[in-house]
Amino acid sequence: MQSTYLVVMAGGIGSRFWPFSRTQHPKQFHDVMGVGRSMLQLTVDRFRGICPPENVFVVTNRDYVALVQQHLPDLPADQILGEPIGRNTAPCIAYASYRIAQRDPQATIIVSPADHAVLREEEFRRLIQEAVAAARQHEVLLTLGIQPSRPDTGYGYIQYMDTEGHRLPGFNLYKVKTFTEKPNLELARMFLESGDFLWNSGLFVWRAATIIEAFHRSLNDIAEVFEEGKHELGTPREAASIDGAYARCRNISIDFGIMEKADNVYVLPADIGWSDLGTWDSLHRVGQPDAARNVIDGDVILYDTQDCIIKTPHERLVVVQGLEGYIVAEYDNVLLICQRSEEQRVKDFVADVKAKKGTGYN
Repeated sequence: MQSTYLVVMAGGIGSRFWPFSRTQHPKQFHDVMGVGRSMLQLTVDRFRGICPPENVFVVTNRDYVALVQQHLPDLPADQILGEPIGRNTAPCIAYASYRIAQRDPQATIIVSPADHAVLREEEFRRLIQEAVAAARQHEVLLTLGIQPSRPDTGYGYIQYMDTEGHRLPGFNLYKVKTFTEKPNLELARMFLESGDFLWNSGLFVWRAATIIEAFHRSLNDIAEVFEEGKHELGTPREAASIDGAYARCRNISIDFGIMEKADNVYVLPADIGWSDLGTWDSLHRVGQPDAARNVIDGDVILYDTQDCIIKTPHERLVVVQGLEGYIVAEYDNVLLICQRSEEQRVKDFVADVKAKKGTGYN
């Protein structure tokens, strides 16, 4: 446990969750589930007993460092890694991995997004502990793959080889064959029917030395940047060093940059009640519906309304009549009323609002 580290990626904006998720207050800092804890807090809670508090690191945009401190007041300031600019997940993971490796060369690292939901937490912990044990014993890059329940086009898919010969010895982990980014509906249906595809959770486990070696093999330009400045990590010169590093890093995801190219990637199939909570519809799926299949968070009275998701401030009474299949979402100075079937247009709404009304609403 002492050499197990958690890296929480908490820098995204989550614009598909607008108006709840905003540039100044993204969804990871909201109580999206209506349980009195923000997504960031729930994420860190989930790993209690798996790694000690002194081994928890949060990577976020520097604009959100104060928010992280507010939500995780017991987390020391030097365990919050502020990125000067967003460069996607590969530079984020490189930064955290080099920082941790400087402190503990034997570290095993779990990388988790800050804004995902997990309903079966005990099973989740069991699987993570299995993945950590496997990563300690083998030079592998591990990811959790979610058992798909529908042909969803919003997730990436992992194809794995479900045979004993492709299984990591002693573990329920299988060699990955292919990664596929968000397929069309026909392809998603084929994946589901084949039985050998899982949703890509974006949650990873590996030894620090293993992922750093993978950067050298597949993203050597990023590896060189962090190699040059690694001795400044954990010192007063860290911020200036990271400024220079990020200015030289390209914008690239860990999936595209490393996972899709590496030959030592294994997946652990998981059935944990998972959702990336990337959209309003995903919140409807994991919420607690009433008899009319409405998911409600707020002071709401409904009449003749079904299949809706309604999330409004608790200090405001909201009365809704005659809606079917709608999103009703209010936060701060924005009220959104949109058909659930049209929620993919939310990003367009945000862009239009920014163009017509300025930046005060996004």
